[in-house]
Amino acid sequence: MRQAASVEDLDLRTPRGIDRAVMAHLNDGGWSDRHKNLMITGQTGLGKSWIACALGHKACRDGRSLACHRVRRLFEALVLARGDGRHARMLKAITRIDVPILDDWGLAVLTPSERRDPLEILENRHGRGSTIVTSQLPVEHWHEAIGDPTLPDAILDRLIHNAHRPRLSGESMRRRAAKPLDLNPQT
Repeated sequence: MRQAASVEDLDLRTPRGIDRAVMAHLNDGGWSDRHKNLMITGQTGLGKSWIACALGHKACRDGRSLACHRVRRLFEALVLARGDGRHARMLKAITRIDVPILDDWGLAVLTPSERRDPLEILENRHGRGSTIVTSQLPVEHWHEAIGDPTLPDAILDRLIHNAHRPRLSGESMRRRAAKPLDLNPQT
């Protein structure tokens, strides 16, 4: 995983729109047992990936299998796998994971060769497993990111109707943590 995050270290004091009751519910892991999805959206720097990693670590501690994928890299790998005969195996492997994390959805428009993969992944997992998706892109703009008139409806239908959907807002956590640089040091 990209970040060593844990649910015990989640900062609930910083105003980001994180509901304590929702986080307590997600922390207990029951949503995964019920094959519910989690879509964490909001502007950059609010901790979407960090929260996803924290919940992923918790899932591992609870005995669930986990895989964390940057969406752009995953879809590029699936395109290559289609060419060398590993595509079906890769999709099957993602289906077997208890809680895959699809991080940074929608940063770029999907290419024609990538567009069917998210539908295949979500169709295979629907009702059988949970999926965590993080995105800066609000759901109402996913049609443009997928770049096809019909696939977004099918993808969203399998993802959002059984998903917890926290939407983060506020100031970037990176900006809050940054210390001003002293460009004129005293000698």
